[in-house]
This record gives sequence, structure tokens and C-alpha cells, in this order.
Amino acid sequence: MKKVKRILAAIGAILLFGMYASTLLFALIDHSASKGMLKASIACTIIFPVLLYAYTLVYKLTKDNSADIEDAEQTDESAASGHNQN
Repeated sequence: MKKVKRILAAIGAILLFGMYASTLLFALIDHSASKGMLKASIACTIIFPVLLYAYTLVYKLTKDNSADIEDAEQTDESAASGHNQN
């Protein structure tokens, strides 16, 4: 699992670097279409990391919440089985 996380992190870093490089490139090019591409590149440079952060935050919250629910259910089952034995 750690290998997969490292690979995904490397891909994410490469994508971010590519977005930053394209933003710089579009800012330096003097072409009629470069203004629109620059705006899109800046938007992607801001939106992509924010969405990625939001995704990881939601994943962590739902993963922790599901683990808490499973633990509570197991505790309830243990208490119920122990109560029936008496």
C-alpha cells in the first residue's frame, strides 16, 4: 500500500509541476489564445490541489467514522452476548 501511495504522490507532484510550468509558459507567450489558456491554467493550479485536499479529508473522515461504527457494533454485540450468559 505504501508503494501505491508513493507512486500516486509522485504522479500528483508531476501534475502540479506541469500545471505550474504551463502557467509560466502561457504567461510568457504572446499569442491570442494564450490569455484564455493562462486563465484556465491558473484556475486548474488553484482548483486541483483544493479538490485533492477535500477528497482526502472526506476519505479520512468517512474511513474513521466507519471504523468507529464497526467498533461500537462489536462492543454492543459483546455486551449483549455477555449479558445472555449470566
